[in-house]
Formats: sequence, C-alpha cells, structure tokens
Amino acid sequence: MMRYVLILLLFPITVVAQLKLTSIPLPKEIEETSGLERRGDLFITHNDSGDDPRIYFFTEEGSLVKSIAFYTLKNKDWEDIAADEDHYYIADTGNNYATRENLRIYILDSEFNHEGTIKIKYAAQTTFSKESLNEYDAEALAVVGDELVLFSKNRKTLQSALYRIPKTPGEYTLRPETFLATNALVTAADYNPALDLMVLTGYTFIGDQFFYTLKDFVKLGWEHLDLKRYLIPVKPAQIEAVKIDTASRFWITSESEEKGTPRLFLLELNEE
Repeated sequence: MMRYVLILLLFPITVVAQLKLTSIPLPKEIEETSGLERRGDLFITHNDSGDDPRIYFFTEEGSLVKSIAFYTLKNKDWEDIAADEDHYYIADTGNNYATRENLRIYILDSEFNHEGTIKIKYAAQTTFSKESLNEYDAEALAVVGDELVLFSKNRKTLQSALYRIPKTPGEYTLRPETFLATNALVTAADYNPALDLMVLTGYTFIGDQFFYTLKDFVKLGWEHLDLKRYLIPVKPAQIEAVKIDTASRFWITSESEEKGTPRLFLLELNEE
C-alpha cells in the first residue's frame, strides 16, 4: 500500500513586534542548557552531550537549587525535555552528523524514575555515514495530547520536519507529517494546551536567533498552520530551550557563547 506524505511549505511571516528581553545569568554547571520545563516555582534543565545524564533545578533568579543524576540512563546528546501531567520526556535525539542508530526518548514518571524508552528511526534514512548538512537531527520536543511532536533541525534545507510519536515505550519509524519553512535550525519547542499555542526557537548559520509562534496549533491542523517568526535581538547566543509562561511571556535559555555565561531570558512579546 502506497503511503502519501503531505508536504506543506509554510513560509514564516516576519512580524513587526516589540520584544522585551530580561537577561539572567545562569551557573556554569548548566553552560550547555538544552531543554526547559517547570516544576512548581523551579525550572528544570539539562546539558546536552557535554554532561552526564542529569537534570538541574534552578530559580527564576538563576540560582541552582539541586540536581538529579540518572545511573541507568545515557546522555549521548540530550536536546530537549517535555512534560504532561504524569510524565517527563527527555529527547536523546541530537544527531549532528546523521551517524546515530540509537535515537531515543526517555520516559520518566512524576518523581523522575525511569519508566520506559521510546526508540526512533527515520524512514527516509538508509545510510549512517557522516554528513554535515543532513536532515536527520532533531532538538525540539513537545507534548500534544496523547502524542509527542518532534521538530527536526535540518541543516540541509532549513525546513523543519514535524514528526508525531506515541507517548508509549516501543520502536517507531518516523515519517514527516509536514514541513515548516522556518529558514533556520530549530532548537526547541513547547506547547500549551490551554492556549493551543506551539512555540519554537531557532538560529541561522550566521548566528541570528529566532522565536516562532504557531497559534491554534491543534485547531488549524497540519494543512493550515499559522507560522510567524520574530528576530530575537541578542548576540552572541545560541537559544536552545523555551517554555511558555503566558500568551505573551516566554522563558528561553542560551548556551554559553564566546567564553560567556549561559543565560535565562524572559521574552515579552508585544505585537503591533
């Protein structure tokens, strides 16, 4: 049976908006912050491939409170964390050179115990030789209802493929539902069901940082997604994580760049 894949190129509308950024330095222990979630009044983050399998808790003021190490998990390249009411999902999906054959998403319960593993591979990938400009890297994960949604970091076309994954342990072969013409390398995602709002972050090869909104994400469906983007006026930076606060307030984190410090930003959006 032949399978048809919807290929929908949604070119981003660059919106004229006022972006207010409040910058808060973060401790060096999380200099490669790559994901962001909330647990009460605290943020949760993790480093990517430069750290042990560990999550960190810090305040809105940037103070590190505690960390939790996982002795049965591996951190090959942790790139994002997402959550629903009962679970956390850690995306060990970084794949810079398209060489990995062990892509996975760890499922943790509400007390951060390992509950299961989701193993994934891409249907279109047939070789695993080193390739710098490839389409099989992914750093942005969000929970949408009963599924996970993964956005690719596509160095080949700068279009982000959207993949849907069940939230249950198993092995899954991924095929894109649609493509977003983000014209950037997508690094993070978050979805708020009450607002029906998906947000993304990304950057270009020359270091421009972008924030994206997809309003009415579920309501509109894949065929009519409303992609808008905003230039984040900060350099040097590499925005790697995002968390929705309200419809106009968002938290983002940046890795340390050029011997700087990692940073937490409060991004306040005022569209004109």
